[in-house]
Amino acid sequence: MNNAPIGIFDSGVGGLTVARAISDQLPRESLLYIGDTAHSPYGPKPIADVRRYSLEVLDALVAQGVKMLVIACNTASAAVLRDARERYDVPVVEVIGPAVRTAMSTTRSGRIGVIGTSGTIGSRAYQDMLEVNDRLTVFAQACPRFVEFVEAGETDTAEVLAVAEEYLAPLRHSAVDTLVLGCTHYPFLKGAISYVMGPDVSLVSSDTETANDVYRQLVSRDLLAGTDATATHTYEATGDSADEFVRLAHRLMGREVRDVRLVQTGAIDLRH
Repeated sequence: MNNAPIGIFDSGVGGLTVARAISDQLPRESLLYIGDTAHSPYGPKPIADVRRYSLEVLDALVAQGVKMLVIACNTASAAVLRDARERYDVPVVEVIGPAVRTAMSTTRSGRIGVIGTSGTIGSRAYQDMLEVNDRLTVFAQACPRFVEFVEAGETDTAEVLAVAEEYLAPLRHSAVDTLVLGCTHYPFLKGAISYVMGPDVSLVSSDTETANDVYRQLVSRDLLAGTDATATHTYEATGDSADEFVRLAHRLMGREVRDVRLVQTGAIDLRH
């Protein structure tokens, strides 16, 4: 048993979907969430910068005594997972593998679509994992403006729907029957995405599947919080002000996020 918090990190508010799924499954677990709002969004940034920012935040979480790290960001998972597992003594859970496994078991036709940021799609993290199965045909599409919409609190506007129609048209024409939402921001746009893709396409998001992975790792390593544990949820942001993070979290998730404190991450030299 271990009552230390689970550390969760994303470039902004998208990872809150993962945090909520973990809390739903593991209500006694304490959570420490950092949104790297100082550097959001990660998607269009060079992979070296994403790697540096990610390790800075993960270092901050480990310094605060977390028992597990959850990289609740697809772009960061693709950029830094191997480094993180070598760098830290605590288990590291990411969001790509769980979604891939679910997509493989969900598809009926073997035609799977993947949407994500430019960084995630360009890394081919999803495509390479899915294409290990030679019966699958994978179609990938970058949707860079989706994160911008979510971070602006726009999830149900006519512009969101119009952009979704444009981004998703190639996937509709490819007749995919399963669509992986390869960004933790995208579940906030599930209404528009589902409407455009139609009722016959199954949407796979990484939040619930990642929470399942967290549960399995905690059980297998005997890291579950004790039966008498009282869960605390702490939220931190790296930007100049926590006000925007709180406002956006309230808009997207209700009043689950009450207070956000600012945290300063250290500068890491990755040249060596």
